[in-house]
Order: sequence, then structure tokens, then C-alpha cells
Amino acid sequence: MVIRAALREAVPPGAAGLAVGAAPDRSWMPTRAFGRSIVITGLLLVTAVVLGRVDLVVLAAPFALGSALALRRRPVGRPEVQIAVAEQLLAEGGELAATVSVGNQDEVGYDLVVLRTGISRWLDVHHGDRPYLAPVGSGKVIDVALDGHALRWGRHAFGPATVRAVACDGLLVSPLSRAPARGVKVYPLTEPFDAAEAMPRAAGLVGGHRSRRPGEGGELAGVRVFGPGDRLRRIDWRVSLRTRQLHVAATLSDRDAEVVLLLDVLREAGRSGGVHGAASVLDTTVRAAAGIAEHYLHRGDRVAMLEYGFRARRLRPASGRRQYVTALEWLLDTRATPTQYEPTGPLFGAHLLPANALVVALTPLLDPRTAAMLARLARVGRFLVAVDTLPPGLTAPNPGEWAGVAERLWRLERENVIGALREYGVPVVAWAGAGSLDQVLRDVSRLAAAPKVVFR
Repeated sequence: MVIRAALREAVPPGAAGLAVGAAPDRSWMPTRAFGRSIVITGLLLVTAVVLGRVDLVVLAAPFALGSALALRRRPVGRPEVQIAVAEQLLAEGGELAATVSVGNQDEVGYDLVVLRTGISRWLDVHHGDRPYLAPVGSGKVIDVALDGHALRWGRHAFGPATVRAVACDGLLVSPLSRAPARGVKVYPLTEPFDAAEAMPRAAGLVGGHRSRRPGEGGELAGVRVFGPGDRLRRIDWRVSLRTRQLHVAATLSDRDAEVVLLLDVLREAGRSGGVHGAASVLDTTVRAAAGIAEHYLHRGDRVAMLEYGFRARRLRPASGRRQYVTALEWLLDTRATPTQYEPTGPLFGAHLLPANALVVALTPLLDPRTAAMLARLARVGRFLVAVDTLPPGLTAPNPGEWAGVAERLWRLERENVIGALREYGVPVVAWAGAGSLDQVLRDVSRLAAAPKVVFR
């Protein structure tokens, strides 16, 4: 637990910084101690008058004089509070450094301030949500450093922070001052991913993928006779001298590709334990999507993202470092959006799912509509790979007498769905990090190179 409190001069009223509650406020309220002092003093004086006892007046004098002396200088402004977060862009497991500042611009010091801070459950602050108590002198600011770690991806709130001050020897309490929450973006921890296989079909003219088409590239395709349009630097002199006829080295073109990541957000399963705990379906989906996007964007490809759910969000295809940051921002808003309607809407438009794009569907296969959608995509000729994001150790939440039997039946039905998808030509592979899609991409590339059968 790291809590550092430091006193410094308060910010002048006209300066930037602590601006919450800067206007004078005379609505300080009496505390219960003030009420007890008034009641005790009044009872003693009334009893002294009724019974004619001077000693009761002597007993009432300290209460009256003490309250009068404590209230001779009253505060007129409420305490000021502000939240500052050192880094608003974090990764899962990253260190969080935040500071809550409480200031007193009044001429009267605060006997005690009570500070409370609301914190998201995915921000592990060492101090926790316990209140912090400390005195704040006149014209001073106390800084409370709250350090911790970010446990899970997403947009989290640090705050709001509320503070009350007690002054005049505990006789007056200030109105509640509040500082708005500060947003903290926690990017998903990118799981390692590397696909060494060629893309099924490259769309661009230049890029980093070895295509199956002849052209300018670095992959040798063979040696052939020199023809019109061949470049002189491609002449293979050894073969030409041996055969007495000019031959050139034929190469395969290097092209870029477009990858569409299709995120199934119809269902959520499992309990998320953060970066160091168990992963839910959304955790696996978001982290796998971030890893795949980073891999292909690093190679110069174009990456787009689509949501299969109620909102049907989409991210336009682009390439480069900027697209990677945009994709991470887009993934922060991912959440399960179940719907009773068919969410396929614009997913099959030519501008959203180009014919040459590789579609990687990240799905737990928990909804029958997902399997039907994947089968339709395969039927219209899209190059599709389904990545199973269901956690392997997922069990029934409420085990009972029939829970085990029901779970086995459900798993058998799910295996039947996966088998049916494979018969439709949709390869299904469980996400396992680096190299997860190598074998699948190899098979898809072979299918893309095979001659097509057209029925008339």
C-alpha cells in the first residue's frame, strides 16, 4: 500500500488547477457535537434558574465559552478536490498512478477532511475504497497518492472523489465537494500471434505476402524462356549459356491482403478474472483480435473489424500504426449485446466483406445464428476461418444432479455444429496464440488455388 500525503501551498483562487467548489459557500452545517453543546448549555442554565443553583452556571460556562471561541472564526468556502491520473493509456497489468488533491483556500484550517474515492473494480488500487482522513491547514493542499494496477481491458473510471471537512473544533461540517471521475483506457494485452502461411488471395499489387501469381517478387517460381516484356535483370545467364537461348527467372508477386476480423458478441460466458485470472469469452475474443490485428498491420496489410451483435459496429479497413491504435480504441467498447433479431444486416455487402478478404471469425459458437451466418458466408465464397474463443475449462455455474448430463449433451451438440461447419468448408480452430492459424491458412490457401466448379 502506497499512500503519500504532502502539504503544499494552496492554489490561488484565480489560478488553474483545483477549481471544484472555488466559489465561497456559507452553507456549513452544525454537527451533532455542536447540537449537544447547545442542549447541555441550555439545560444547565434553565436548571440553574429554576433551582437557584449557581454551580450549574459554572458547569455550563465551559460549554458556552468553548463553543463561542471555536466559532469566532468560521470558514466560508468549501474544500476543493481534484483527481489527476499520471497515465490515462495503460495496458493490462500496467501500473496506475493517480493523485487526489484536497485544498483549503480559507483562512481557517480544517480539523479533519474525510476523502472517499470511487474506483472501478478492474483498477486494483492498493489503498482500496477505504476513506482517507487528514487535517488540512489554512492555505494548504494535501496530495494523496493512490497507486495500483490495471486488471482488465476496457474504459474504466477513477472516481468520482468526494470530500467533507470538519472545522471549528468539530462544530461545523462542510457541504460535500465532488470531483468528476477521470477516464482510464486500458488496452488489451496482446497475445502472441504469428502466421507464417500465405494469404488465400492477395488483393493489392504490392505487399509482404507471397502470392500464387507470377510477378515481381522475391519468391522463385521457376525458369522459363525469355519473352516480350521480360526485364533484362531477370535473365538467368547460367541456363541461357547452357541452352544457347535466353531464359529468365520467374518469380511470384508479393501482395498485400485485407483481413476482416468478425467478432461474435451475441453471448458472453465464463467469469473474467483480469489479466492474471481466468479469461471469459470476451477476454479471449478481444485479446486474440488485438494480436491478429497487430500481426497483419505490422506486415503492411489492411485490417477491418465487424461486430456480429445488436450494435453491428464496424471499423473501416486501413493499414499502418494509426490503424492499430484505432483498432485498440475500437476494441475497448466491445461488450456482449444479445438480441432476439437476426443481426446479419449489412454484413454481406460487397463493400464490407470483399471477395478477396480473409475473414477471421472470433466466436464461441454459443448461438445457433452464428453457425448459420458462417455457413452463409462460406456458401457465397468468402475465405473464412472460425476461431473458437470458448474457454476450455468452462463448466456449469450451478452444478446439480442433472447439470453434468446437460453439460455433456450441450458439448455433444456443439461438436455436431463444429462438424457441420467443417462440412460446409468452414475450418474451426481453437485459439492457442502463436501459430494457431498456420495449418488452417494453409488449407484455405490450397482451396483458393483450386479450380472452381460452377453449376449452371
